[in-house]
Amino acid sequence: MMIRVLLVDDQPLVRAGLRVLIADAPDLEVVGEAGTGAEAVRLTRDVAPDVVLMDLRMPGTDGIAATGAITAAGGPARVLVLTTFDDDEHVHAALRAGASGFLVKDMAVDDILGAIRVVAAGDALIAPSVTRRLIAEFAHRPAVAPAVRALTGVTDREREVLTLVGRGLSNAEIAEELHISAATAKAHVARLFSKLHARDRVHLVIAAYESGLVTPPR
Repeated sequence: MMIRVLLVDDQPLVRAGLRVLIADAPDLEVVGEAGTGAEAVRLTRDVAPDVVLMDLRMPGTDGIAATGAITAAGGPARVLVLTTFDDDEHVHAALRAGASGFLVKDMAVDDILGAIRVVAAGDALIAPSVTRRLIAEFAHRPAVAPAVRALTGVTDREREVLTLVGRGLSNAEIAEELHISAATAKAHVARLFSKLHARDRVHLVIAAYESGLVTPPR
């Protein structure tokens, strides 16, 4: 099955380069291009891409607002942000808006193509350098409210699972850590998705930090 990709960047040369790269991948196809956030929202509705490869800084409606509009619509399209190091201060805002991944433009081509496939499959991915900056952002934010207030309705076991997700553990690693089956770990994660209205594991990680279950290094 082909993965349908919508390219969103205000620089035509960037879009052209990405189109050429994606054209060489047998399982990916570009179904549209947009130069503004408003165009991205409209084209997502019109051409129904699987993945929207989204820049952040654009005239008019920026990538964060466009991401929020696309994910709020409830469609199947998933947003994968592709930006520069200078845009790292917007990582948290983009993820909160519903982005399923965050990449930087100097990554290897194979890594970018692989990330498109990962996000299309329903998983989440953040570039390692961006992850470090994201954690650093949490480290400099004011203290959050107590976890019991931030995670109303979440059981003690689910808090344990969320803590381990926040530390980067996979379902298999969580199962081993808590001495439960992989199926049980997966079920706990699924319930956390529902209770916390999280789109994917990226947003569970954010919830773990914002609730104080995981403390970033300082």
